Amino acid sequence: MKKIYFLIIAVIITFNVSAQTKLTVKPDVIVKTNGDELKGKLTKITDDDVTFVYTGETVEYTIKKSDILKITHSSGRVETFSQTAAPAQIRQSDQVSMTATPSDHHNKIAILPFAFLMDNQPGAEEIGLRAQGDAYSYLSQHSAGYTILDPRTTNALLIKAGATKDKIAGFTMKELSDILGVEYIIDGAVMQSKAAETSSSSGYGSATVKRDGNKDIKNVSGYNSNNSYSQQRYAVSVSMHIFMDNNASIYNESHKAFWTNTDGSYSSPLEYLLKKCPLYRK
Repeated sequence: MKKIYFLIIAVIITFNVSAQTKLTVKPDVIVKTNGDELKGKLTKITDDDVTFVYTGETVEYTIKKSDILKITHSSGRVETFSQTAAPAQIRQSDQVSMTATPSDHHNKIAILPFAFLMDNQPGAEEIGLRAQGDAYSYLSQHSAGYTILDPRTTNALLIKAGATKDKIAGFTMKELSDILGVEYIIDGAVMQSKAAETSSSSGYGSATVKRDGNKDIKNVSGYNSNNSYSQQRYAVSVSMHIFMDNNASIYNESHKAFWTNTDGSYSSPLEYLLKKCPLYRK
């Protein structure tokens, strides 16, 4: 009799412990990109989606990872999902979202001030700012489907965030994208170096000749003039690097001006690179 009594007590205790355990188990919580919160149990996770069962139900639902912002597992571990962007060449046809939020960078571009190097040494900051403005002006004419942040706004946001010229190297491209609220960042540099110096000279002279009888008297009066000048020529090249807001690099090229020039113009290689980049549209 005692054995039966103890057996019944053991069964009751086991049932209570099991019930309490079930009551205290936390559900898995899925937060979707649209703000919906789903509570239940994750049953399977693949590369592209997750399988989920709501609490108290048995039907399994499949949710794409691209629709998930984060998952808080029952253990307390939090798993976040970065939204994988399609290649830029494909996304050029996407429509621009006009209801952007601070986290919505889609199809937005910012151009950083260009670095300027003269004979491999830091040069005038104004040249880099001018190249930034020129890149903005040119790309704005060939960027249907994209929104480009104007240079003044870009530079003001960088300064407010502490990403000044001497400190910007301490920021990742993802951090800069968050500061500027953009998906793509264009980072470039103009390199200029002295090439051969050309010079030329010219002279002009005249003389008068007087005749005295049968004799010619030369150089009675006259003058000579010599002019010379020199021109410094420059070799110019431009480099351009485009990043996405997940730090991925999608374009990294450089191009030299075909001819050396006397004014250090970078327009030709800059336009060449912009035409070849994945953000350019005819």
